[in-house]
Amino acid sequence: MEINKTKQKRTNARWMTVVFLFIVTAINYGDRATLGIAGKAMSGELGFDAAAMGWVMSSFGIAYVIGQLPGGWLLDKFGSKRVYFFSILFWSIFTLLQGTVHFFIGAWALVMLFTFRFLMGLAEAPSFPGNSRITAAWFPAKERATAVAIFNSAQYFATVIFAPIMGWLTHEYGWQSVFFFMGGLGIFVSVVTLFVIRNPKDHPLANQAEVDYIVEGGALVDMDQKKENGKQEGPKLSYLWQLLTNRMLLGVYLGQYCINCLTFFFITWFPIYLATQRGMNIKEVGFAAAVPAICGFIGGISGGVISDFIMRKTNSLSKARKTPIILGMLFSMTMIMCNYVDSIGLVILFMSMAFFGKGVGALGWAVMADTAPKEMSGLAGGLFNMFGNASSIISPIIIGYIVAWTGRFEWALVFVAGHALVAAFSYLFLVGPIKRMELKK
Repeated sequence: MEINKTKQKRTNARWMTVVFLFIVTAINYGDRATLGIAGKAMSGELGFDAAAMGWVMSSFGIAYVIGQLPGGWLLDKFGSKRVYFFSILFWSIFTLLQGTVHFFIGAWALVMLFTFRFLMGLAEAPSFPGNSRITAAWFPAKERATAVAIFNSAQYFATVIFAPIMGWLTHEYGWQSVFFFMGGLGIFVSVVTLFVIRNPKDHPLANQAEVDYIVEGGALVDMDQKKENGKQEGPKLSYLWQLLTNRMLLGVYLGQYCINCLTFFFITWFPIYLATQRGMNIKEVGFAAAVPAICGFIGGISGGVISDFIMRKTNSLSKARKTPIILGMLFSMTMIMCNYVDSIGLVILFMSMAFFGKGVGALGWAVMADTAPKEMSGLAGGLFNMFGNASSIISPIIIGYIVAWTGRFEWALVFVAGHALVAAFSYLFLVGPIKRMELKK
């Protein structure tokens, strides 16, 4: 009787895993930001004009979108651990190699920079589908949104942490050192991946009580079991049509495209908006742009916590996921208020409120972990990320044309806020009940 009364205390290996995903994602976004920090010194030394640098910057986004479906397929065929390791390793190598382009002469330097940046985008393609897949394997539904919010919030955290480091390296040791530092850091972390990323049932720090807990909560702990037993059967590409014709997933894809429009506005055009329309100098822009990023980080964590709280209270995935997304997107429309004020303080306030709302509503990867078919979680995540990141190519270009035609940002802000409204509409009317999709075989 005494033995039965003694219940095994549950371990927390799943939270260690998601902290590691946070670190990897922060490095991921830090690598993307290298050109933004080192680009001015690099282009000045190598003679690249703005148009040339524009092509280089676009090369990552193009490759990243192209690589989503192949990356997702690889995850489903070979498992999360192996593909995650090679993804981090190769994107880090290609990041490091960007610091060597000065060894090439003339146009070849530009060609090699474009090539390394393109290959970095391809290598990074499995990273977020991999994050989603690992989260689906490790977390019960009532904790999943918090887990996703933790690793997804690294995109804001990376700006705060790595931008000052890379700026200091550029000033003290030259632009090449930025790529060597970030590439070397990523290579080191890729090795750590081999020890940290495991199936829940095989993790030495996860006891049976924890495994039972996450299984009971709906985690897909056996997702990669066949791969580890030697059977290399990838997902059938014929299933792709089912993903593309599923109303729930199409609504989720549309929502992610629109949410990412807000993300890429803040990454690409927001600093320019502060400098050109609001007359701030570069130093002021750097400090001012950090405030919405911090608010986005807080909003991202809050959205996950709120979603899982609603899940525990209602046991309804639809209520738990849709409520923060819809309310967050509607709140992010406060950016339009910037069109009616002159005070810089109020502009930063409204933009911070908008980015906070965007953070609260950025639960697309949690929804993906909840809904992706267990047979092809990686491919479904890749398709989701492909739609979402298409916005990284399209929306900055459209915003640029709007600003060029009007000479101001008012209608650009309306354009971005309109995407927030469409995202809310998509989850409210198109997605329907949120549940795991079952494939027709």
